[in-house]
Amino acid sequence: MQIDKKILKRAFKYIYGCNEEILDFQYERYDKLICKHKDYFGENDLHFFSAPGRTELGGNHTDHNNGRVLAASVNMDAIAVCSTNDTYEVKIFSEGTGGNELLEKVLLEAELLELKANPSRKSRGTVVEAFLDKGRGYVSTVLVQNGTLKMGDYMLAGKHSGKVKAIVNERGVSLTEATPATPVSVLGLDGAPQAGDTFMILEDEKEAKQIAAKRTQLIREQSVRTQRHITLDEIGRRIALGDFKELNIILKGDVDGSVEALTDSLQKLSTSEIEINIIHKGVGAITESDVLLASASDAIVIGFNVRPMGNARTIADKEEIDIRSYSIIYDAINDIKDAMEGMLSPEMREEITGTAQIRETFKISKIGTIAGCMVTTGKILRNSGIRIIREGVVIHTGSLISLKRFKDDAKEVAKGYDCGLQIKNYNDIKIDDVIEGFQEIAVKKSL
Repeated sequence: MQIDKKILKRAFKYIYGCNEEILDFQYERYDKLICKHKDYFGENDLHFFSAPGRTELGGNHTDHNNGRVLAASVNMDAIAVCSTNDTYEVKIFSEGTGGNELLEKVLLEAELLELKANPSRKSRGTVVEAFLDKGRGYVSTVLVQNGTLKMGDYMLAGKHSGKVKAIVNERGVSLTEATPATPVSVLGLDGAPQAGDTFMILEDEKEAKQIAAKRTQLIREQSVRTQRHITLDEIGRRIALGDFKELNIILKGDVDGSVEALTDSLQKLSTSEIEINIIHKGVGAITESDVLLASASDAIVIGFNVRPMGNARTIADKEEIDIRSYSIIYDAINDIKDAMEGMLSPEMREEITGTAQIRETFKISKIGTIAGCMVTTGKILRNSGIRIIREGVVIHTGSLISLKRFKDDAKEVAKGYDCGLQIKNYNDIKIDDVIEGFQEIAVKKSL
């Protein structure tokens, strides 16, 4: 790959925190910089910036030891600004001062070197954002970094291509061309490239489509290779959990940035029991293929500022696919969180209903031992579990056969009332034993 010599001229060397001398690792950085690029430019093309800073040694402030630092810079062929024009020396303080001066020196050096983009070459740049506009189609905001972008150029951005049909600046004014360092919105691509993708201009539309198709194929193959397959360890983990669940989601949005933000937020909701799988995401309206994919993968479809297009809604109703539309990210996150909490198996917790003290015991043949009790706290329920506590130690856990108030059967006996009860398959009860009633209740888990 050919490297532009003018770009390599922008390599600068910074020396930070030099209080006594330039350390070994800073020499290594210098050597690596020279060795890496010596085949592309001469040493005279390098421009160095030495930024020694004031440090604290033993609690005392040590000012810039410029003498030793600059002497070491001479050994590295990095001479101070007072000697040549190839090296600038700027003082950097820990309080935050000195940064503006360093920036001014860098800009001054770039201006002296006339580091400018070439407006005569084919345009190249970076995609800042892309979204789907209902009236105009896919709109891509790009920053032209080199060359001149013109109407009718064949653009390739990421895995998408197309002919530039319109160029609009930040004020909404239509342009015929965009020079370097100009942010513009471009119409004509067949999709929404991702933020950060590099765009370039090619000779003809056929070449752009071929490269775009090849990139799409490579991305698809890469996604298949990186797809996580289930392993024996994963099977063992799911069996141990007992009821492992997955929530499959198809995500569509109007802007790539919103889709990525929502994807990251939803994936962070995954737990050890429920996993969020974003099986497909993209920019644009919800299509029939999205609904069919949701039907095949048992997924729900989430649209952020987009709606179903064509027969997508009809097919969704027929296939009973849930399509949710949102305009606020937090609403989508909260709904998915509520759905996940509903998928979680409830947690069983024990609740103490009441206690009773045995005041008297009655042994009845062919029936067993009846305990005459006084309820001291809460309630004793007929269908609750009980524990027998003797001198603070649990000696039996079981259930009741009967609970009576005088001669009548009772479903519960409240605090302050007498009752008679019989414990199932247990008769070794004594006076002053404590009967503790409890119930197991299902508590909904929360994320």
